[in-house]
Amino acid sequence: MLNVALPKGRLGENVYRLFEAAGFPCPSLLDGSRKLIFENEEAQVRYFWAKPSDVAIYVERGAADIGVAGKDILLEYEPDVYELLDLQMGKCRMAVAAPKDYQDDSRYTLKVATKFSRIAREYYTSIGRDIDIIHLNGSIEIAPILGLSDVIVDIVETGTTLKENNLEVIETIVPISARLIANKSSFKFKQAQIEKIVREMSK
Repeated sequence: MLNVALPKGRLGENVYRLFEAAGFPCPSLLDGSRKLIFENEEAQVRYFWAKPSDVAIYVERGAADIGVAGKDILLEYEPDVYELLDLQMGKCRMAVAAPKDYQDDSRYTLKVATKFSRIAREYYTSIGRDIDIIHLNGSIEIAPILGLSDVIVDIVETGTTLKENNLEVIETIVPISARLIANKSSFKFKQAQIEKIVREMSK
């Protein structure tokens, strides 16, 4: 039985369609039930829904053999997994945004509000900028408006929320999309099944 962790929400449903097309269907998954685990013994597959940020943990620790996680999660938490395939879904970007007309003054430490502390730190280290990271979990956009930070580092999809809060993207750090990942030991023991999925999804 192949255990697959899917991110809850629309992305997870779209990703399931890829697994279905690859020969691993489980029709009960989309029947609207509140169950969290769905099996199809005939196809030898078991799916479960997980919070998107938790998928990589389930895969890294072996509760799931494979799963789908955003590149942002893989860069931020650096789980010990194999990244097998860019699914070209859930596309967005990790970016630096600031109030319109913002000018950086390098004489001062830059205050950066973000949920993605590692990504922000590595980016600013790479350009040699001294920063003070303010780790937030909620709406990051409010931080520069209230003077808590100079800029934010966050995922940007359409940019609408930024515009509504008088912010704009000033730098793109990295493009983000959904990736197929595998537990390292599962990849050894279930290699044929996993490689079949990769082949089918690559078509």
